[in-house]
Formats: sequence, C-alpha cells, structure tokens
Amino acid sequence: MKTKIFNTDDSYIGLILRITLAIVVFPHGAQKLLGWFGGYGFSGTMGFFTETVGLPWIIGFLVIILESIGAIALLAGFATRLIALSYIVLALGITLTSHLKNGFFMNWYGNQAGEGFEFFILWIGIALILLLIGGGKYSTDRSILVNS
Repeated sequence: MKTKIFNTDDSYIGLILRITLAIVVFPHGAQKLLGWFGGYGFSGTMGFFTETVGLPWIIGFLVIILESIGAIALLAGFATRLIALSYIVLALGITLTSHLKNGFFMNWYGNQAGEGFEFFILWIGIALILLLIGGGKYSTDRSILVNS
C-alpha cells in the first residue's frame, strides 16, 4: 500500500505539475482557512458552506483543509497521489454543484450568473496526471520510498 501511494518517478513533470496546482489552489484555501485575499476565514466559510449551501459540516471542513493544508502537502510532494485523487473528487463536486449551470467559460465580462467550469477541467487534468505518475523529482514521496 505504501508503494502505491508514494511511488513516483524522478522526472520534472510531476514537480512542475504539483507546484502549478498547489500555487493555483492554495490562495483559494487561504481565503477559506485564514481570510487572506479577501476571504471570509474559517468561521465565515464554514457558516456559508453549512447554512447557505447546505453542506454537512464535515464536507465543508474537508474542502477547507484540502484547499489549504492539502496544497502545502502537494507543494512538498507528500502523498501526491492521495491529494491528487482528493482534488479530482473536489473539483468534480464543485463543478457539478456550482459551475455546470453557468456553462463552459469563466465570467470574464461579468455577463453570466457565475463562473463556468473551464478552470476545473484544467485542475482535474493536472490532478489526473499527478495521480498517474506521482510527485516526481524533489518530492517527499520519493524520499520516503528511497529511504525506506
């Protein structure tokens, strides 16, 4: 089981993709967890998720942790495949519950009811590749296997 989770090659592909995805996802997590970048912080986000959106508290909590702590773990290349799988599920959930109804395109001109889902296709694509190949060069995953 340990090998399936932490196995990775020594390429730069995993490194580039995990850094890219972590840089994109972390600010969203920081909004939700810390209130950075104009976010509402943990309490405000949990209130929105549970009271307005109607999510169970555990789902709201997991979303916040995945987007914040998960992005830091991804940046370090720790449990890359597990984080990538979680991100695929998360992005699919976000797309199906919030963005599908707004069409494909982002709301560049402010003339849609909300954002489309094109961003999440990229998110899922990057996470899918990470799920298949692992964290790559300089990942904590690689050092766990090499040193065990």
